[in-house]
Amino acid sequence: MIRELFITFYLFIFKFFFLIFKQTEIQSKTVLIASFGDNINYVRKACLDKTDDSIVVLTTSAARLKFTPSDRETDLMFELYHPVQFIKSIYHIATAKTIFVDNYFGFLAVTTFKPEVRVIQLWHAAGAIKQFGLLDPTIQKRSKRAHNRFKSVYRRFTDVVVGSEKMVRIFKSTFDLSERQILRTGIPRTDFFFDETKKKLAKNKIYQLYPSLKEKKVILYAPTFRDQEIANFNLKLDLELLQAGLGKDYIVLLRLHPVVRSKSNHATNDFVIDVSDYPNLNELLIVSDYLISDYSSIPFEYALLNRPMIFFSYDLECYTKERGFFEDYHEQMPGPVVQSTEEIVDVIKSNTFDLQRIKVFSDVWNTFSDGHSTDKLINNVYHSNQR
Repeated sequence: MIRELFITFYLFIFKFFFLIFKQTEIQSKTVLIASFGDNINYVRKACLDKTDDSIVVLTTSAARLKFTPSDRETDLMFELYHPVQFIKSIYHIATAKTIFVDNYFGFLAVTTFKPEVRVIQLWHAAGAIKQFGLLDPTIQKRSKRAHNRFKSVYRRFTDVVVGSEKMVRIFKSTFDLSERQILRTGIPRTDFFFDETKKKLAKNKIYQLYPSLKEKKVILYAPTFRDQEIANFNLKLDLELLQAGLGKDYIVLLRLHPVVRSKSNHATNDFVIDVSDYPNLNELLIVSDYLISDYSSIPFEYALLNRPMIFFSYDLECYTKERGFFEDYHEQMPGPVVQSTEEIVDVIKSNTFDLQRIKVFSDVWNTFSDGHSTDKLINNVYHSNQR
């Protein structure tokens, strides 16, 4: 009840100022709204290089990636507790010709844009394991008003960027999209994995920050955030046991969700480096020899490197009931599914990973991500009359 009251208050304020600013003429301006930032940053740089638009970047507190604006850019905090910047943000949204978002933003429910305005959903994941949007089991507890609001937000997207036909089917069901809303350009941030120069520079950058990685086999552990971890966070991976089992030739990069990273007491040492605050996930992936994941979307992009993945799903039965999956979890994951640290040690030491299965997984989910995704997107939005 309190949550809905706050949302109603927030949307009232947004709509009030939006309707006022909407009376102003539409400008040759691109607004990018970032709650993650990776895809937004690729599009932002391309807009600066290949368009004449003025660029406005609106950042939420959740975004790991921070932006340094150029002369053509305005950078604002898009948060209610920064009231002046928040109102300025609404002005830019109401007067922009092109708007990019990378997540669900509730304010869209109370907007009505002029016909020439495009609202483009970049999303923050190249693929999907767990259900979300209208299929998310947790929204069944929400009010009818909330459900209507979700649908209103999804209807505001003129375009939703996808990396595969599989993701087309998922977005059509989770966001109730029509075919005309689908933009098959690939995921902008995956361009990185096709650029040898950028990959080399990223490696050198990481090695300068963390020299101990050079001579080690690097394991990246990036667990999904669970709602209950807000009150009680406990890392399930036994790092001491992992070190004892693997020995001195391995090192772990620990990347926790922003909500729980402050609750972690795992200090950096010879075996573990906490990289939770490191802003660029792609750069961490490029130096990692193994990925330990669970239900996150990271494997879809890591698969482009065709390297081993382990799925540490210690709470699989519970998570399945609470969140649900689009397909059978064991069948869709391109690597061993384990439930204990001991199993992780055994899997790594046995080294029997099926790299062909990972390639097939990547081919299915990254069909349109070919190293030119950002260029294709920019050409469609700014330089083409074709849809």
